[in-house]
Amino acid sequence: MSGKPRLPPLNALRVFHAVARHRSLRQAADELLVTPQAVGQQIKLLEDTLQVTLFERRGRSIELTESAILLSHYVEAGFSEFAEGVRRVTKAAYRNRINLNASPYFATRYLLPRLSSFREILPGADLRLTTMIDIPDFGRDDIDMAVQWGYGDWAEYECKLLVPDPKLICCTPQIGAEISGAADLIKFTLLDTVKSLRLWPDILRFLGIEQSDGDRSVSFDTAASMRRATLQGIGIGLLSSADAEEDLRSGALVAPLGRDVLAGMNADEVPGFYLVLPRGHLRVKGVAALHRWLVQQEWSVL
Repeated sequence: MSGKPRLPPLNALRVFHAVARHRSLRQAADELLVTPQAVGQQIKLLEDTLQVTLFERRGRSIELTESAILLSHYVEAGFSEFAEGVRRVTKAAYRNRINLNASPYFATRYLLPRLSSFREILPGADLRLTTMIDIPDFGRDDIDMAVQWGYGDWAEYECKLLVPDPKLICCTPQIGAEISGAADLIKFTLLDTVKSLRLWPDILRFLGIEQSDGDRSVSFDTAASMRRATLQGIGIGLLSSADAEEDLRSGALVAPLGRDVLAGMNADEVPGFYLVLPRGHLRVKGVAALHRWLVQQEWSVL
C-alpha cells in the first residue's frame, strides 16, 4: 500500500468548490444547473468520506467550518490548475506565449533595456509585456507572472525579491533651505504614491518623528507623477535612488537630511520589486525559463 489518502469523488469536490464560493446551496445549485437537494447530497457524501463537518447550517444560511476553510484553499488551487492545464493544451496559439505584467517603473527603468538578452535564451517564445500598477488577477487577466512593487506580502503566490527600491527624501533647494532637521519635514506637504501609504509612516517613525492625523500629504497614482510634483515644489517626495541621483546631480533637487539618512532602516521596511506568480505556472517550460532569467539578473546594476 502506498499510504496515500483515498481522494473523494471529483464531482463532490466540484460541488464543494461552488458552495464554498457562494456560501449558499441554492446559488451553487444554480451555477451547476442541478437542484439544491442534489448539492446537499454531494456535500453529505463529501463529509461522510472525509469524516469531518464542512458546513454549519444557520437558518437559511450556511457557514464554513475551519476544516472547510482549509480545504477550500486547496480545492481552489486544484481547480485553477485544471483550468490552466486545459487552457494550455487546447489553445495552440497560446502554448508558446508568455504573458508578463510589470510595474510601469520597473518595465521602463530596468526591464526594457535587457529583454533582448532573454530572446537569445528562448528565441521561440512569444513574450507579451503589459504594465499595470496593481497586482493582476492571474486567471482573469491571463497573466503568467508579474513584477510587482511592494513588500513581498503575497503569501498565496510564489514571491521573489528582484531588487530593493530604497527611497531618498528629496525636495527643491527652496524647500531644503527651510529644513534644518528631521522634525521640519512635517511642516511641508509629504508626497507619496497610492501604493506606498506606509512609506512615510515607516520613515517618520524611523526618524523619531510622531506623525499626527493632521499632517498634510498628497498621494499620486505613479512614482513618475510624484517625482514631477517634487520637482515643481509641491512638497517633499520619496524618490527611488536612480531617479534621485539624476535630479541631485542636476541641482533640481536636494536631499535636505543627507543621502544616507535612511540607510539603517530594517529590510522589511524597504519596498522593492518582487517577481510574483501562482506556483503552478512554473510547470510551464517557457514560464519557468523566464522566471529563472529574471531571478538571475543583477537588477541593482543599471
